[in-house]
Amino acid sequence: MSNPLADTNPEHAALAWQGLGTRIIAVANQKGGVGKTTTAINLATALAAIKKKVLIIDLDPQGNASTGLGIERRERQQNIYHVIMGLIPLSDVVRKTGIPGLDIAPSGMDLTGAELELIDVEEREYALRRALLAGNGNGAAGYDYVLIDSPPALGLLTINALVAAQAVLVPMQCEFFALEGVSHMIKTVERIRTAFNPELDLQGIVLTMYDRRNNLSDQVASDVRAYFGDKVYQTVIPRNVKVSEAPSYGAPVLVYDMACAGSQAYLHLAGEVIRREKEVSV
Repeated sequence: MSNPLADTNPEHAALAWQGLGTRIIAVANQKGGVGKTTTAINLATALAAIKKKVLIIDLDPQGNASTGLGIERRERQQNIYHVIMGLIPLSDVVRKTGIPGLDIAPSGMDLTGAELELIDVEEREYALRRALLAGNGNGAAGYDYVLIDSPPALGLLTINALVAAQAVLVPMQCEFFALEGVSHMIKTVERIRTAFNPELDLQGIVLTMYDRRNNLSDQVASDVRAYFGDKVYQTVIPRNVKVSEAPSYGAPVLVYDMACAGSQAYLHLAGEVIRREKEVSV
């Protein structure tokens, strides 16, 4: 009989996710500069703050999530590259952060070549899913949430993130061309659902870098809500200098300045994510 924790059969994968007891969410957008990594690390921190056990998978070769959570380069000799290439289990690369309840599987420079190396791997689109669903303490069992910080491109790494996830959260900057970019992302999700992962759901779209002084932000927000309806979170992430400063200190903004508007927005977003997850599970 096939192992439901390791194979690529969609029905078996659905059973494996249920058995895992972990919600896996890919944070993805094909467009760069939309606040994707910032959203991933601060949402993860907010979830940890309300007593959830959270793991971030830093699947972006730039490694910004790892840096933003204070993981030094020398601590990334073994990283998520070695996991998706099948060299070591996920449990071997997980590192604790300075935030109670929040761990990370860091990125490394090796990940830059993974797109090319994965081409020759059998069932390459499922590499990350196999790692997350592995049994015997080697996978993601024991976490309430796994957040995957995806690269800003539609390559094999992003495809791996979407195939491994049960849901996708799309950060969207409040700017003129943003709606077109999100529309492309939604089409990508539909293709992944058809070809690889029928369980994949659009968890929601979060508006980032919102500037109340800018009429364009209001217009973009209005257009997105009119187009996507209740798939857009009520919480918006404001453009905030503290959010921009925090990564240079190797800390999420919730740690850097808990009282700022950006921190409060991410706490509200975490509450909204949990409410939506409860609706899905009902």
